Amino acid sequence: MPKQPSLFYSLLPIIFLVCALFINVRIFGDSSLDGSNQLILLSAAGFAAVLAKLQGIKTNDIWNGIQGTIKDSSKAILILLMVGALTGSWMISGIIPTLIVFGLEILSPSVFLPASVIVCSLVSLATGSSWGTTATIGIALMGVGQSLGFPPTWIAGAVISGAYFGDKMSPISDTTNLAPAMAGAELTKHIRYMSLTSGPAILITLFVFTFMGLGYDNGSLNDISILSSELSNRFNISFWLLLIPIFSIGLIALKTDAVAAMGIGALLGAITAFFVQPNIIAEIGGSDDLVGQYKGIFTSLYGTVSLEMKNPLLNSLMNTRGMSGMLGTIWLIICALTFGGVLEASNFLTRITKAFLAVADTSASLIASTLITCGFINITAADQYLAIVVPGRMFRNAYAEKGLAPENLSRALEDSGTVTSVLIPWNTCGAYQSATLGVATGDYFLYCFFNWLSPIINLSWALLGFRLKKI
Repeated sequence: MPKQPSLFYSLLPIIFLVCALFINVRIFGDSSLDGSNQLILLSAAGFAAVLAKLQGIKTNDIWNGIQGTIKDSSKAILILLMVGALTGSWMISGIIPTLIVFGLEILSPSVFLPASVIVCSLVSLATGSSWGTTATIGIALMGVGQSLGFPPTWIAGAVISGAYFGDKMSPISDTTNLAPAMAGAELTKHIRYMSLTSGPAILITLFVFTFMGLGYDNGSLNDISILSSELSNRFNISFWLLLIPIFSIGLIALKTDAVAAMGIGALLGAITAFFVQPNIIAEIGGSDDLVGQYKGIFTSLYGTVSLEMKNPLLNSLMNTRGMSGMLGTIWLIICALTFGGVLEASNFLTRITKAFLAVADTSASLIASTLITCGFINITAADQYLAIVVPGRMFRNAYAEKGLAPENLSRALEDSGTVTSVLIPWNTCGAYQSATLGVATGDYFLYCFFNWLSPIINLSWALLGFRLKKI
């Protein structure tokens, strides 16, 4: 008969993980996601398995726990692969360039800050990547904004706020798919439920930036015009291309299976590329005959595509990696799920959750515990994926016991795990954005209104009992 672990004994694997990840991120920096963090997770899983064996847990039970945990997230892994294919096909078909060109047209000096939020939201919504948005359009906006006289901290706050709002609300974002997978929620319900906190947060952000930008009406937007012109010259830009993302979002809104909806979106993008962007396809495939077009389309769906642009800012934006670009994230998720599976099979996770529930005796306190735990892992483990996976597995059953729908948990995971990562200097997200935009994390922190408002609004709704969906 296995012994029941104490709270301290149950926390030892997490303490090991946090300490090891902290050291690893300090050594590897941004490149820690390339594989070293995954090794740390597997090492922590091994450490937890040894502790479990000492408690009398059978090896088969540990493996069953790992397999069950990964099985629960198998659909999320397939969705991520479809997201990679969709991103690649939407890029070569001109859909993403069209969204960028139309988004840049709404910029003007007098409303530069709120317009920057909107543009970054649109690009991030279309690409599903906050990192890609800040590294391309974000850098361009930093240069333009400073030439108009805006402080760089303000611009960085606007760029990051918009990029992370679009990332959170995008059905092709990895974190937006990961959070409901960990919580046991449906993707469409998760996105709709997030709008109750993200909506007010982004509206307040837009209002504040509009007020801050009053009086800045000098300067020009020549740099932005150059970007739009080059995209228009490289791709066939058309309003009709936007019908595909509208149709894809419509499928998701109609509760079509997420894997099917993403697959259909990727297929439509590939077909559109064949007819609308034949020159791009020929360039990727190496020839303009049927074989070259076949190779070009398939390469965009599964592999690396790098379209050479005159403006260096656009080079990184025109670089997609298809399904293969998602393998690093999937690798990290599988390793994290392995660690979580050992914790579940050994009853460590149950013991830790009981300790939280002893304090979190109400729905509001449970949600508050989730928000705090996500923030704590972002600070200590320095990785947003772990800040979603670990609390998601930890609190999943607790929400069910409280009669709360899983959307409450998935929303809390995103409102804290995803958006607060960029506010921490040593977190991979904070380090990346600071280096990309050239503004210290501590300097732009205050102006990332959306990022720190999201957990506050989530906690406020919980305390008020507003729209807490029940099972």
